[in-house]
Amino acid sequence: MTEPTGPLKGLRVVDLTRVLAGPTCTQMLGDMGAEVIKIERPDAGDDTRGFAPPYMPNTRESAYFVGVNRNKKSVTIDIAKPEGQAIVHKLLENADILVENFKTGALAKYGLSYEDLKNQYPGLIYCSITGFGQTGPYAPRPGYDALIQAMGGVMSLTGDPDGEPQKVGIPVADLFAGLYGTIGILAALRHKQATGQGQQIDIGMLDTHVAWLANQGMNYLATGENPPRLGNQHPNIVPYQVFPTADGYMVLSIGNDPTFERFCKNFALENLLADERYATNAARVGNRALVTETLTAVTKTKTTDEWISQLEALKIGCGPINTLDRVFSDPHVQARNMLVKMQHASGEEVTVVANPVKLSATPPDYRSAAPMLGQHTDEVLASIGFDAMAIAQLKDSKIV
Repeated sequence: MTEPTGPLKGLRVVDLTRVLAGPTCTQMLGDMGAEVIKIERPDAGDDTRGFAPPYMPNTRESAYFVGVNRNKKSVTIDIAKPEGQAIVHKLLENADILVENFKTGALAKYGLSYEDLKNQYPGLIYCSITGFGQTGPYAPRPGYDALIQAMGGVMSLTGDPDGEPQKVGIPVADLFAGLYGTIGILAALRHKQATGQGQQIDIGMLDTHVAWLANQGMNYLATGENPPRLGNQHPNIVPYQVFPTADGYMVLSIGNDPTFERFCKNFALENLLADERYATNAARVGNRALVTETLTAVTKTKTTDEWISQLEALKIGCGPINTLDRVFSDPHVQARNMLVKMQHASGEEVTVVANPVKLSATPPDYRSAAPMLGQHTDEVLASIGFDAMAIAQLKDSKIV
């Protein structure tokens, strides 16, 4: 692992997270230069090491794990044993941040809760990411992405109007919780810089899910009516949806009346502009089915590529519905360097999705691919004062 260069260089993170929400948060910190020490169970490790296939090519490392654990050092410690807890305390002596996503209250039985640590380490920033937060009637419950998507309302808004509710195709509840955790940590670091004081950050997946209901949440608060599922249509803008073409589908995004006028004038639909049912966005929302039916007959007359070419020339929002092979081969995605090749400890080169945050002075730092289980145990223990004999004894006792 090369020396970090990012804006968080010099910060140490004790990472007691696994699966996705927590690791998303700590990978972001690692990308920004923090030293992230990922504590894993001996012999088993993070659950996602077993979320396979698929594996990364020519390795036994799950693609899932490799995707959210770069720039971390893996140290195996059994925190259920007092000797393991003592090692965590040694790490905390020089740590700035602890991130954990155990069930609410679970770390208290190991003496590693925020209440256990806050007086001993008053400058520690302690970020807890759980399904339902540290308080409230659901606090003891485990949280899972699909469960949170269901309880948080997103599934009620997603899917075909005549079909069953659908979850989003990626685990957005986990990802948003991890990213909100990062935001909270950065705010807490600014507070610590000013005061020297640490604090606990309480991230509940359900809270973050409610927070990003965005316009749909506000639509409900404004009307008191549950928004219906609209499939691929927009609740407040028409046309802003998927349309069929001569050879597939595309997304057409007409966000305002001048753009709709430009669309009509360039595709022999000027007659629609004189019809009050089409004249304004509010009218089009009120006549959604009619507008969709009318434009579907038009969009089916050209191929997707023909539409994209002509609409882009007119600066009208549009796009193909890409499969992932087309996403990763897209010239813009490539120009933005959204894929990174990294050398893995197995000896293989792995390709991962890059950090999307573009910083002009301190860009994300790709120091090391996701670690093999326990890859850095000896190195990290030596750095906090354990000699070779002591490390060997810890291994013999199954502490590490």
